[in-house]
Amino acid sequence: MHIGVLNFVTHYGMRPDELGREVEARGFESLFLPEHTHIPTSLASSKRRGRDLPSYYWNLYDPFVALSYAAAATTKLKLGTGICLLPQRDTFTTAKTIASLDHLSGGRFIFAIGGGWNIEEMNNHGVAYEDRFPLMKEKVRAMKAIWTQDEAEYHGEMIDFDPIWSFPKPVQKPHPPVLIGGETDHTIRRVVDYADGWFPRPGPQFDPVEGMARFKRIADEAGRDMSTLSMTCFRVPAEKKALESYAAVGVERVLLELPAGSRDEILRRLDEYVPLLG
Repeated sequence: MHIGVLNFVTHYGMRPDELGREVEARGFESLFLPEHTHIPTSLASSKRRGRDLPSYYWNLYDPFVALSYAAAATTKLKLGTGICLLPQRDTFTTAKTIASLDHLSGGRFIFAIGGGWNIEEMNNHGVAYEDRFPLMKEKVRAMKAIWTQDEAEYHGEMIDFDPIWSFPKPVQKPHPPVLIGGETDHTIRRVVDYADGWFPRPGPQFDPVEGMARFKRIADEAGRDMSTLSMTCFRVPAEKKALESYAAVGVERVLLELPAGSRDEILRRLDEYVPLLG
């Protein structure tokens, strides 16, 4: 099982190129970065969810720009979004950005996505909350066409275009892996339908043993071969026994969270995690 890290990389924290070098130097497999273009000042959605939203949510670098810096400073480190709010992004621009990053990094990108939870942020992007999941599905399918076809076209209800040229293509074939975040059976069905992996986090709706059993059951019901699917779990407990339980059920990758703090805080936490790699 691979062990990577997830970090809210901000403009006042550790630079992503330096962070990438330090993560790779310590032997971690991957670096995943979250996304929010902005947070509406009303904080209405976070209040509805009973959350006291930390300010680093609206101080993030763009994940693709930050991952490009990390890619240029490393040679082996896998680079992931965790998660990209795909319904809020333009289909063609995002497909081009990912193909470029995967190409320039030598095939090291992992595309973890989600529908999003912040209604006001979504609305500011012109996306209706109730449309986020159908839109996400069509965007993934359209981007897969762009990544794999020399003359790509896609005809859906929300995304529709005639043949186009768009190069470069990703290094990874057929394309970078697409993971979907969430913990419910609805999420798993989306994964089985049009993605390559599940991206859950521990909590009341997920534990590794029960989660993997659900994953296999839903894949079997849909006729999807589990060998074509993977599971990456984020914000997992930084404890040896817990990590062993994830590995035992076949989780491919776990991500340990780093603080959204100063360089010294981040490096200290990284060093605390190193013994877990052995």
